[in-house]
Amino acid sequence: MAVKTNGTLLLDFEIRNKESEVARNSENTCFQCEYCQQQVAPLSNGSYRNHCPHCLYSKHVDLKPGDRRNICEGLMKPIGLVRHKKKGWQLKHACLLCGHIQMNKIAEDTVQPDCIDLMIKLM
Repeated sequence: MAVKTNGTLLLDFEIRNKESEVARNSENTCFQCEYCQQQVAPLSNGSYRNHCPHCLYSKHVDLKPGDRRNICEGLMKPIGLVRHKKKGWQLKHACLLCGHIQMNKIAEDTVQPDCIDLMIKLM
C-alpha cells in the first residue's frame, strides 16, 4: 500500500520507519518512576533510558525495542545482572504482570547513572 504525501508516494515500510523514528526520538525523555516515584532524567550519553536509575525497575512497553506498542505495561522487576560480551553489563528484568524476561543495558557515564549498590546486590 502507498500513501501520497507532499507529492511523494510513501510505501508502508517507509511509513512504519518514519513512525519508528518519531518513537525513538521521543523515548529519551524524563519521567517519574512508577515504582519508587523518583524523577528520572533523560540519558546524556546518546542512548535511551528504559529503566529507573534509582530502583532499577522498568516498564513493559515494547514489543520490539523502542516501539512502545506493548499493551501489557506491567512493572518489570530487576532480577539479575548479566555480562554480555558485546553489549556489556545488562539488567535482567521480569514483568510482574505477564512474566516476560527482558535484558536492558545499564546506564553509565551519564546524568543519573544506575545505582551501583543495587546492581551489586543483583549479582
